[in-house]
Amino acid sequence: MSLTPPDSPPDPGRQLSLFGTEAADPSVADLAGLLAGPGEVVRMGGTARLSVAVDAGWRVHVLVAELAARGLSATWETAGAEETGQRRHIVRTAYASTLAPLALAWTRGGVKRPPAGFHLNGRRLRIWLAAAGRADPSGFLLRLGPVDEECWPPVRRALAAVGLAGALLDADAGGPAYRISGRRRLARLAELVGDRPTAAPPADWPARPPAGR
Repeated sequence: MSLTPPDSPPDPGRQLSLFGTEAADPSVADLAGLLAGPGEVVRMGGTARLSVAVDAGWRVHVLVAELAARGLSATWETAGAEETGQRRHIVRTAYASTLAPLALAWTRGGVKRPPAGFHLNGRRLRIWLAAAGRADPSGFLLRLGPVDEECWPPVRRALAAVGLAGALLDADAGGPAYRISGRRRLARLAELVGDRPTAAPPADWPARPPAGR
C-alpha cells in the first residue's frame, strides 16, 4: 500500500496557536493522542508497541506517515466480519524502546490510564482525530476505547482545558465518543488539528472558518 504525499506547508500568514500542530516538532509524546482515543499499548521488557483499529484506509495512510515522522515503523492488516461488511484496519508499530516511557506512563496494573497532568495539544488531537474522528450532524465525534472507562473523565478534562468541552455519547448514541459541537468549539478544533491531510476526505476533517470570521 503506497503512502500519500506529505501535507502542504502551513500558510505563513496564519497566526500559530500555542497548542496547535505548528507549535512544536513531532515527538513520540504526541502519540498520547492515540491512547486518549481507542489506541492500545503493550509493554515487552524495555520496549513497547502501540496499536489501533481504524475504519478507513485513509486513516492507515495518515497514521503510518505520522508514526514515520516520529521514527517509528508500522505495519497494518485488514480484519473484520465479512458477513457484516464491517472491515477494520489494524495499525501496529514495531516494538521500540522509544515507546517504553509512554507505555509506562499510561499503564497501571495492565490497565490503560492517563498519567497525572495529562494534557492535549494540536499534535495529539491531530493523531486522535486521524485515527478515530468523524463528523456527525451535531458536530464532530472523537471516538474512545470501548473498555477504557477509567480514561474518559481525565480525557474530558483535557479536552475542556483546550476549549473543547465535549458531551460523552454512549454506545447507543454512536459512542463511546466525545462530541464537540458549537461553531466556536468546532473552529477551535480545526485550528488545533491543522490542515487536512491529503488522504483525508474533506467531510472527515474539521474545516477552518473563512478568514475574517
